[in-house]
Amino acid sequence: MSERGKVVILRELLPAGRQLLEEKFQVTSLGLDADRSQMKAAAAGADGLVTDLTFAVDDELLGAAGPQLKVVANFGVGYDNVDLAACAARGVTVTNTPGALTNATAELALALAMAAARDLPAAEKDLREGAWQGWDPRRWRGFELSGASIGVVGAGRIGGRFMELVAGFGGERLYTSRQPKPDLENRLGAERVELDELLARSDLISLHLPGSRESRHLIDERALRLMKRTAVLVNTGRGTLVDSAALIRALKEDRIGAAGLDVYEGEPDFDPGFLTAPRVALAPHIGSATYRSRDEMSRLVAANVFAAREGREPPNPVPGV
Repeated sequence: MSERGKVVILRELLPAGRQLLEEKFQVTSLGLDADRSQMKAAAAGADGLVTDLTFAVDDELLGAAGPQLKVVANFGVGYDNVDLAACAARGVTVTNTPGALTNATAELALALAMAAARDLPAAEKDLREGAWQGWDPRRWRGFELSGASIGVVGAGRIGGRFMELVAGFGGERLYTSRQPKPDLENRLGAERVELDELLARSDLISLHLPGSRESRHLIDERALRLMKRTAVLVNTGRGTLVDSAALIRALKEDRIGAAGLDVYEGEPDFDPGFLTAPRVALAPHIGSATYRSRDEMSRLVAANVFAAREGREPPNPVPGV
């Protein structure tokens, strides 16, 4: 093993972070097309692995790296792709990059909410395909968010920032959270309620939870039936939060107003029913995709690796590992 130590980027890391790592480590970057066998082979002897949510970091991959492995640095705020128990058993620190993508993801949630509420994708499609024949008071009618009741499911960093962004619309602001958020309640007049009540009262519902066994299909057929027929559902959390088939049925049967989605079950695959469902705005998991956010995430990855390799507390350790 090189005296400088070895870090393997199992897919891709932007230059803002990769160049920092290259100053102190022997760095190998496999690229976006790397498969499982390439990852296992490259990981051998690594002090640090830079990972992302697109593949599983399990005991097999950790074993391929070897006992000298110090850190799994996940590029992203989520870490449901990482087997935390296996990392803990091997004494491997796990880190992520929260904070850097808060504004970017909250802003995209708002963009999706507005696009879905006004059915902008369908209106743009008609314009591009030459179907626009002039002003028609019956076409492309959507929902206004001014004065709307807005519910945030998961009022952490991103959910709380989203609530700040929508405060200007007026109306009531509801949230669910494991713990009360006095700051949001005092500054924004937010009200903490149970999920069923939030679903029933909200005109706009924005999901900001991580993926887990407990949160899988949080929004299912039952939950969708609790919502108003005019409700707009936005998901920038994890695709597994929503039962895709149930949401597509609700849209096609006119039981929900609209939906804006940035995440999907089984990414990069997703239910093709979304492509023909009405009143839905779709994005390809770009919540953190701004120049500022992605560069800062890359630098945080490097900072986490440096600290873990040197035996210091990383800036962003995943709790419980």
